[in-house]
Amino acid sequence: MPTPEHHEQRKLTRLIDRLQAKLPDRMANAVAWLVRPSAIFIRLPLGLLLILGGIFSILPFLGLWMLPLGILLIAVDIPPVRRWVIRTWPKIEARWRLYRSRRASKTTTGE
Repeated sequence: MPTPEHHEQRKLTRLIDRLQAKLPDRMANAVAWLVRPSAIFIRLPLGLLLILGGIFSILPFLGLWMLPLGILLIAVDIPPVRRWVIRTWPKIEARWRLYRSRRASKTTTGE
């Protein structure tokens, strides 16, 4: 019988797969490489660096895009973060789709 942690890991894997489907091939391959179990020693420090870079997004070479990516990388290994990502990510995706559709409708109507 699958454990709750196994169920959470499967949900996170599906979220990551959806993200990879939207990324360019090179980035999708990099994400696939990073979420492998053997990449834990690269994934955790990189996730922390991305979060730190997202916090300091005011600097020109850093951006807010780094924050969710860092959290996603850490969620692969840390169960409390994984649970939070599983609960929050679908809501963020829904809001992003709504934002994009509203923005697209404004550009087509000429506002």
